[in-house]
Amino acid sequence: MGLATFIGGIHPYEGKELSEDKPIKVLEPLQGEIMVYPLSQHIGAPAKPLVAKGDHVLKGQIIAEAGGFISANVLSSVSGTVKGIESKLVANGAMVQSILVENDGEEEAIEGFGTDRDATKLSKEEIRKIVKDAGIVGLGGAGFPTHVKLTPKDENAIDYVIVNGAECEPYLTSDYRTMMERPEQIIGGLKVMLQLFDNAKGVIGIENNKPEAIKKLTEMVKDEPRIEVCPLLTKYPQGGERTLIYAVTGREINSSMLPADAGCIVDNIDTVASIYNAVCKTTPLIRKIITVTGDAIAEPQNFEVRLGTNYQRLVEAAGGFKQEPEKMISGGPMMGQALFSLDFPVAKTSSALTTFTKDQVAAMEPSACIRCGRCVGVCPEHLVPPLMMKASTAHDLEKFQSLNGMECVECGCCAYACPARRPLTQAFKEMRKAVAASRRK
Repeated sequence: MGLATFIGGIHPYEGKELSEDKPIKVLEPLQGEIMVYPLSQHIGAPAKPLVAKGDHVLKGQIIAEAGGFISANVLSSVSGTVKGIESKLVANGAMVQSILVENDGEEEAIEGFGTDRDATKLSKEEIRKIVKDAGIVGLGGAGFPTHVKLTPKDENAIDYVIVNGAECEPYLTSDYRTMMERPEQIIGGLKVMLQLFDNAKGVIGIENNKPEAIKKLTEMVKDEPRIEVCPLLTKYPQGGERTLIYAVTGREINSSMLPADAGCIVDNIDTVASIYNAVCKTTPLIRKIITVTGDAIAEPQNFEVRLGTNYQRLVEAAGGFKQEPEKMISGGPMMGQALFSLDFPVAKTSSALTTFTKDQVAAMEPSACIRCGRCVGVCPEHLVPPLMMKASTAHDLEKFQSLNGMECVECGCCAYACPARRPLTQAFKEMRKAVAASRRK
């Protein structure tokens, strides 16, 4: 039997050898350091501040509460004094209202912080409330509030709880290191999730370029009747939600559906570990595992870092730049966000800082489409990028929608495969925004 996979996709240079053997280093905050907590670190409504300038806050304290049904709490990762609430730059270039806390170095935490808790004695409602209070969202980059995901319309219709261990984005190795160093958190978190869904089976999907992780987790779940490890074919974007569901279950979803509509709940490795920490260790979401990598970094590393830490500290902890980078990306090279500054905080959706000495994309000169069809062959959503690009160039929103352009997941496969180096994904991203804006009107 072949490895589980999907139709389409590409095989970009992986770049994982730079940091895959680097154990996770804990990077503690400095006394006097200003920690920045954006109120929008998730999909949905911004969180609403519960503190004001001059207030003393504790580590693990909720400093901003969910601002709606689709929203998430924001918690302080340190103890200290609120210095203000003001607009600060975030990774996508936007200015977002943020709470600033000066770390007093005392590590004074909320009551019960870090104590063990027996999850098997908790009700489903208690587990969901703990996850909500802990401020957990999808840590793979999407940022969807996890407590909402764990509360589908019909919990009995959920057949699969899938843990996304594919980590198909080039250069990123934080999930791999978590699987190698903290597998008990992943399995423990999955067990907690399975308590919510009586009819579900737990599946940990891992690409076969991580054989040690497959071996380790397979051994650890051999006596778990409701959990199995599913080896996946190494191919980008194997870790996309739709492609992962198809690879594991054979079921398909589109933009009008949620994974729950196909009987699936999907969460990233770090999200599942965070569920374990919150439910079993009374430790809310105050930290992230982040890969700092690329050929411009002196010592590529994986860090456990507190939320709110400035990215410049990550670079310093990785030995600084051995050469000034031409390109810096928050995330990986396929779906990450290009940066013009490092003066922004680590947020819940942060995954990596990837730096390159050369900006290969900027050096490419796009030319006319040669109708080769490569982009069509690699598209995991089975779209026709040349026709979508024609509609994008004409800014024809109606035509773009008729070509199912809203099904694009902006994975970048088409642009990567294009010999004419046309900026396909960028054009489709702008068109999807324009269509969404027109629908809101």
